[in-house]
Amino acid sequence: MSYTTNKSYHVGSAGFTLIELMISLVLGLLISAAVIQVYIINMRTATVQQSASEVQDSSIFAMQAIEDNVRIANLGNPITSINSTTKNGGIVLTTTNLGSANTTEAKFLTTNNTGLSNINNIASDQLTIQYKNITQNSLFDCEGTEVLASSNDWVVERYFIRATDSSSTTGVRSLSLACDAGRIDNTGVVTTPFSGNGQIIVEAVDQFKILLGIQTDAKNLTYITVDAYLQLSDKPPITTIKTGVIIRSNTPLANETDKSTFVVLGTEQTLKTDTTRANYYRRSYESTVLLRNARVINFTASAAPAA
Repeated sequence: MSYTTNKSYHVGSAGFTLIELMISLVLGLLISAAVIQVYIINMRTATVQQSASEVQDSSIFAMQAIEDNVRIANLGNPITSINSTTKNGGIVLTTTNLGSANTTEAKFLTTNNTGLSNINNIASDQLTIQYKNITQNSLFDCEGTEVLASSNDWVVERYFIRATDSSSTTGVRSLSLACDAGRIDNTGVVTTPFSGNGQIIVEAVDQFKILLGIQTDAKNLTYITVDAYLQLSDKPPITTIKTGVIIRSNTPLANETDKSTFVVLGTEQTLKTDTTRANYYRRSYESTVLLRNARVINFTASAAPAA
């Protein structure tokens, strides 16, 4: 007799319980949320750093280029005392500074509160300078055009704020600091007129203001606006130009609230109200430029009393 044994095997199956699965999902969500939060913080930090770097580059490199040109204002003029009546004076305040035959419109001269800006109720200024290349080397005007050493013409440069594009005229606009260069002869006749829009020197500029530094006496230097200077009956020599700008970044901030109030040349200024604009990193910068070709010398003579 034979016996047959039938053996059946039960294979057990293992897995996650519902509670274990829920715990895993919660832990996974917590870890994902932490990773996303770290990523967002890093992105915001990188955006702020990039925006600050853009503003820093504009302020250091671009503004330095402006300072170099403004510093040579009045070059070639034997008269070193600059005011509103100085022929070929380095700071162009009136057509008298340009020459007897000049008929340039006042809107192209150094003025206060006449230009575009993104500041509430405070317009931008315009700075117009002139010089002649009397050096032995070629110079370049603010638009990059060569000024030959043999040139007899005076270079006239004006720095102003203009619209970067045809964006809306309301609210905060896209503005830049530009420079337009022309030429005049010794009598003031225009040989090369201003082009109009000029060359952009600094992108993304919301405000541009200037003050004139005047030598009131041998020891004191006072800074006043162009309008205040022109109203003086006795106009002291101009020896210094102080500029102030508000520069913004080109990269918008990521979920950051930007600054809207700034102090420029001692005056508090606030951005225009605009709920549709993007937020940007902004800073105000000031610079003081001594006109190397303007000199004020005061002589004080004394004599021994007579015997």
